[in-house]
Amino acid sequence: MSALSIGLLLAGLLVVLALGGYALHLWRRVWAQQKAYASAESARQQRLGGDLRILAGSLLDEQLPLIEGAIRIKVLLDNYNIQLSNHAHCRVFHTLFDATSGIPTHAAWKALTAAERRQHDKCFSELELQHKAAARKAARWLLDEGLQQHPAHV
Repeated sequence: MSALSIGLLLAGLLVVLALGGYALHLWRRVWAQQKAYASAESARQQRLGGDLRILAGSLLDEQLPLIEGAIRIKVLLDNYNIQLSNHAHCRVFHTLFDATSGIPTHAAWKALTAAERRQHDKCFSELELQHKAAARKAARWLLDEGLQQHPAHV
C-alpha cells in the first residue's frame, strides 16, 4: 500500500471519527431535551392534578359556582387524562359544558341586555337544579377514586 493510500485512509478514518463524535454530541442533546420535556410534562401533570383536586373540593364546599366549576373541571380533565375525562362518572361535567357552550363570556356577557342576562341566569339555575347532585357526586368520586385510579398520561 502506498503512502498516499495510507494517508487517504487515515484522513477518511479521521473524518468518520469526527462525524461519529458530532453525531454522538447531537444525540446527547436530543436525549437531554427529551429528559427536560418529560420532566416539564410530569410537573405540568402534577399541577393539573392538584388543580383538579382544588376545584373538586371547592365545588363540594360550594366555594365555586356549580356551572363554573364543572366547566373548569371538564377542561382540566381533558388536558390531564382524556380517559378519565370520558369516564361515566365525569359525564355531568361534559353535559354542563355543552349546555353552556353557547353562552357569551367576558365582554360579550357585559354587552348583553339585562333581560338576556336574566334569561341565561335562569338557564344556569335550571341546570344547577337538574345536575347539582350528579356534579357533587362526580367531584367526590374524582377526589376519592378517579384521580388515584386514572393517573395522568404523560
